[in-house]
Amino acid sequence: QISVMLGPCAGGAAYSPALTDFVFMVRETSQMFITGPDVVKAVTGEEITQNGLGGADVHAETSGVAHFAYDDEETCIAEVRYLIGMLPSNNRENPPTVESDDPADRRGDVLLDLVPADGNRPYDMHKVIEELVDDGDYLEIHERWARNIVCALARMDGQVVGIVANQPQSLAGVLDIEASEKAARFVQMCDAFNIPIITLLDVPGFLPGVDQEHGGIIRHGAKLLYAYCNATVPR
Repeated sequence: QISVMLGPCAGGAAYSPALTDFVFMVRETSQMFITGPDVVKAVTGEEITQNGLGGADVHAETSGVAHFAYDDEETCIAEVRYLIGMLPSNNRENPPTVESDDPADRRGDVLLDLVPADGNRPYDMHKVIEELVDDGDYLEIHERWARNIVCALARMDGQVVGIVANQPQSLAGVLDIEASEKAARFVQMCDAFNIPIITLLDVPGFLPGVDQEHGGIIRHGAKLLYAYCNATVPR
């Protein structure tokens, strides 16, 4: 299921899009919250606008409720169509395959320069993904939330694949609570829609810290382990 938020959604109705597979929002026109600014002010004394409380950027960057956020409805709808083109009609079918002009046997010599020999030097995992997939084209899920891990849909030799990759440019690519939750949900989605998973691993481990331990990193990290172990698609 795909939810496209083109206006405000408040109260119990906000749970409906949160239950779907993908949530699209449009800046300045889309808002989601359980209690609005007036209720927040009356109860806590905090003053905030609708966009500041539950706008597209808030849910795309901070809460992780929105998978995608765009500046206008036209771009949003176009990206919805693009996503639909990469998904099967139902969970019993395979994703659609297309003819690709990008040779499957091409050499990726660029990767020799992209990934540094020094393990302490950061690099942009997006450039690695661009080099691997057909025509360098991919759709990143939750692009602005938990940036230390990249989750994307792409094609290789015309076939849809899901990519999970640590991002060394953000927190050195460590796994934390949000990254574990983001990747776990993505892996489960790929498994549900018969999408093979490719994992690009460059991770120093889980993020140390009192906040992480008290926030339940064990529980959230276990979600990621379970998602991979439970997945039936090639991975």
